[in-house]
Amino acid sequence: MWDVVLLVPKIVLTGLLILAIGDMVAGVFLRYVVVAITDRLDLDPINFFWVEEVGEYSLAWLTMIGAGIGIAERAHFTLHVLTHHLPLIAQRAIHVATHLLVAGFGALALWYGIQLAIVNSLLTSPALEINLAWLYAAPAVGGALIILYSLAMAFEPMPQTDSLHEPGIAAAGDD
Repeated sequence: MWDVVLLVPKIVLTGLLILAIGDMVAGVFLRYVVVAITDRLDLDPINFFWVEEVGEYSLAWLTMIGAGIGIAERAHFTLHVLTHHLPLIAQRAIHVATHLLVAGFGALALWYGIQLAIVNSLLTSPALEINLAWLYAAPAVGGALIILYSLAMAFEPMPQTDSLHEPGIAAAGDD
């Protein structure tokens, strides 16, 4: 079940990444090739302001879904300066407290994302005329993923840290 819960956002993220790259390529092509052709042939210019909106929506959704996936994949930056010297029970307590704090941040993003989506639900984007609630729903969905994944991380076994600081064990490359 956990694999499915993690796979669906990864598939969506992959699709959004493809969309964002295609949007950037289309924007560059329209701006530097099509505009030059229409100017040279004295044709009416092509409206491509939609490219910016597609990029904005894609980036918002990529960021928020990616933040949740980063938690599940343990890809976010962590700094183990002091915790590895503490007893295992203290390490576990810090591990759980940290993930609960991250879940609290996700709850905040979820709450404000919902509020922003509701407030902006009557507005539409200028070029594509898409309801702006779709843009502001990204923090809500990302916040929900952050809550889900950080709570799952809080109550699973702690990951093994590398043993660079263990006495008698040399790190790779140490002589």
